[in-house]
Amino acid sequence: MGMLAGLFARWQKLQHKALLQGGTAQQRLGAVTAVSKFARYSQQSLNLGVGGWLVIVGEISPGAMIAANVLTTRALAPIDLLVMSWPGFLSSKTAYERLKELMGFQHKGRENTLTDVPLGQLKVEGLTVRVPGRDKPVLSKVDFVALPGTVTVVLGPSGSGKSTLARSMLGIWPEFEGRILLDEQDITQWTRESLGPHLGYLPQDIELFDGTIAENIARIGEVDSEKVIAAAQAAGLHQMILRFPKGYDTRVGQAGSFLSGGQRQRIGLARALYGQPVLVVLDEPNANLDDEGENALLNAVLLLKQQGKTVVLISHRQGVLKVADRLVIMQDGQVVASGPRDGVLAALQKQRDAAAGASAPAVQPAT
Repeated sequence: MGMLAGLFARWQKLQHKALLQGGTAQQRLGAVTAVSKFARYSQQSLNLGVGGWLVIVGEISPGAMIAANVLTTRALAPIDLLVMSWPGFLSSKTAYERLKELMGFQHKGRENTLTDVPLGQLKVEGLTVRVPGRDKPVLSKVDFVALPGTVTVVLGPSGSGKSTLARSMLGIWPEFEGRILLDEQDITQWTRESLGPHLGYLPQDIELFDGTIAENIARIGEVDSEKVIAAAQAAGLHQMILRFPKGYDTRVGQAGSFLSGGQRQRIGLARALYGQPVLVVLDEPNANLDDEGENALLNAVLLLKQQGKTVVLISHRQGVLKVADRLVIMQDGQVVASGPRDGVLAALQKQRDAAAGASAPAVQPAT
């Protein structure tokens, strides 16, 4: 779209700034190195001078003078090594601190290990989510319940907070207000290693890892062939995988680059269903699917419902309403309607009819 010139200019500006900062860093490093070498060589010269004087006056022998000089040289050598390796040490330290800050919330306060398989009852109470630099919260006092064996569909326009709700209810949003309960227990108290196998999550942006299809479905863990095939069959993906050159051993490439958008999404769905999790959250699962893929998705949702799983399906398409038991309608980060599907749809239709009647022009009497 004619963006190359603009991108090159932006890169050139950033590169120029990086070169200037790199030059400044090299100057400072050179100055510190020069001072360190000057101090070391001056110390050696002073040692030789003092040692020579002591030899002349007969205080020490020439061998002792040479030995002292060698020992001093060896003792000062680590200082030069420290100066040369200091930039690498600072870079590693900064990188470690960034990773610690990024991943620290995953284990913060998570001390309990989930030993029993949960039932899957999800309850969200007073959920409020804020992001830095934004006065208005992304989510404000969201409340709803999702029960085992039911499908809860969350509808709303883009920007209404649906994806943030999905990440929050799974406990992967760093900070929030309110409570998210799984079987009446706070979901943030359990370690991710013990809770994760019981959760299934399909985000909008599918991230596949450089490995085989089987490894990605098995969540980059030990591949259990029976569970992998069962997940693929539940996602309606089994026959498509068998058509690949190496079947389940076909490599997906970096970030799934060898696959189409729909194929990546269906593999992501199979990964979410791997191991029969009790709570499955699907965020826009039909965004890249064709009619065949969408039918496979709806069949997978119905299968999860029959198995007694708790399913939360987030979408803005009306076609998913046929599998919904409960509806949650969101607008501007708030729940504007929630309850059984037929009741919510009837209430919304009543509101639309009332709004249409209010806006209709009054009928003038005939003259």
